[in-house]
Amino acid sequence: MCQVGSTKLTYLARAVDDLHDMLLAHGDWMPLGAADEQKDAAPGTVEAWGRSPENPVGGWYGQRKGYRGRFGMYVPPLMEALGLVELEHNPRNNRVRAIDQRG
Repeated sequence: MCQVGSTKLTYLARAVDDLHDMLLAHGDWMPLGAADEQKDAAPGTVEAWGRSPENPVGGWYGQRKGYRGRFGMYVPPLMEALGLVELEHNPRNNRVRAIDQRG
């Protein structure tokens, strides 16, 4: 769960492991591309992957209809805090890449 003000966004817990695996396979920086649920996600972004029928859950990781978007904005910072990814902190157009924990 992510809380922004009084708004609560919920995502499947497996999103962290699934996104980490995808970023490891991707092997390079990937744009975040955060977008509201009602807007199309830019192709090739974390946001697009988080709602794609091609991801491991076959669609949205977000659980609350109307609040399923912004996956690319809220999940990668959690993963950074867990030491799973490197995340850029620019005013816009940030990217993320996986840190390989296998040693």
